[in-house]
Amino acid sequence: MQTLLLWLFYISSFYAFIPGMISRIFGYRVFRKGTRRGRNEFALTFDDGPDPRFTPLLLDLLKKYDAKATFFVVGSNAERYPELIQRIHDEGHLIGIHNYVHKTNWLMRPATVRRQIQRTNDIIYNIIGERSTHYRPPWGIVNLFDISKRRQVEIVLWSVMFGDWREKLGAQRLTEKMLARLNPGEVMLLHDSGTTLGADPDAPENMLVALELTLQEAHKRGLRTIRVDDMIKMAEKSSIRHVSYGKRVLVGLWLAWEQVFQALFRIKSITPNDPFLHYRMRKYQGEPVELDGGGLLSKGDNVVELHVDNRQLFELGIHSRSSAQLAIRMIRRMEKDLPMLAEIIAKDVDLSQAKALYGVSMINRGPEKFGFTVHDLPEGLFARSSKFYLKILLSVIHPAGGARLKERSEALVPKLILMPVSDLLKKMNQQLPHDERSARKRKSQQEEALSLNDSLIEVELPGVTVTN
Repeated sequence: MQTLLLWLFYISSFYAFIPGMISRIFGYRVFRKGTRRGRNEFALTFDDGPDPRFTPLLLDLLKKYDAKATFFVVGSNAERYPELIQRIHDEGHLIGIHNYVHKTNWLMRPATVRRQIQRTNDIIYNIIGERSTHYRPPWGIVNLFDISKRRQVEIVLWSVMFGDWREKLGAQRLTEKMLARLNPGEVMLLHDSGTTLGADPDAPENMLVALELTLQEAHKRGLRTIRVDDMIKMAEKSSIRHVSYGKRVLVGLWLAWEQVFQALFRIKSITPNDPFLHYRMRKYQGEPVELDGGGLLSKGDNVVELHVDNRQLFELGIHSRSSAQLAIRMIRRMEKDLPMLAEIIAKDVDLSQAKALYGVSMINRGPEKFGFTVHDLPEGLFARSSKFYLKILLSVIHPAGGARLKERSEALVPKLILMPVSDLLKKMNQQLPHDERSARKRKSQQEEALSLNDSLIEVELPGVTVTN
């Protein structure tokens, strides 16, 4: 019995779990996100309909804001409400397939899934006279044979979902979640029906409220909604579609690690809606370094550690035709984010205690422009591991790829970049918080009094040095 269960586990993993993870993490043979850089479009997709109660209200709302969307319909619902399918089509929206019944592909044989798709496609064709070429499996779960259907249908997943099938989420919280992810290239997953397993019947009421507020905000930001097929066409013109599969796997792992890293070390973003620079407060653990202006950065001093967003780095790299263009684009983003960082520090008493901004980078020729000083890393394990990691990173993001590493490997050395926090605030016309100046004065007076009594006790907190 134990052997049988073990074999069932192996088979189910190979048939369902592993293909599902590969498609979700690496985007293998599925479409899940459009191009962000230089675009102003995002995609609204709706699953599980059509529904006689909510789909007409949704169509009215989309028409009011001249928004186009994609509906992945359940075949049995489409068969029951053909007039809604016709209206979706007549109003310019895209119709996709969501199986004939809302059942996971993990529990169906390949032939059964094929019949589900074909039956739903026939129903759509009999109503609007056109066949669908876009397919979203229920719950986004694919099996081993689904990813081989690319010649028949394009599998479409999503970049963000909000749990809008739960009524207790509420319209306000749902709105907040949607606005937080309102960015170009996003493929949003929503539901215009509450009749499927696990959904609350009245949940789409909250979705309609949140959607209208999101569409209003999108209009203010100059964003517009498009159908998934139009977003796919735009993405096919992007350089990312021509990146080798091996490189895309590497990028997928790299971006997945960044999410884990940010969660583990509580990394914050300066601009969460369009992140480029991330930061965190930490203790410096390296050798003493002389700062510009005569100060000394010593072990145990507070620093604001900077990290550049990996996804932004990759997108900047693949859309840059040369090293110079990549450098210019990075400089422009730094020009945008550093004043915001200065403002954040000036308003935060804890951050303002930091002695310096700190980072480790292989792209270290531009930082001087902003007031950073560049220093060699001391020889050791940290320097060697940083060089190994950053070489892999640069081979992925650099326009010349691995060729750049072969041509100028001697020049590609990770460097320490530093800037006193006081210099940043001065350059950006910011000042330390009044409370902080008072606190420093009181602290100085206390330390002086304690030193007279020879009772000063230093406490050094442990820390780690992590390069992302």
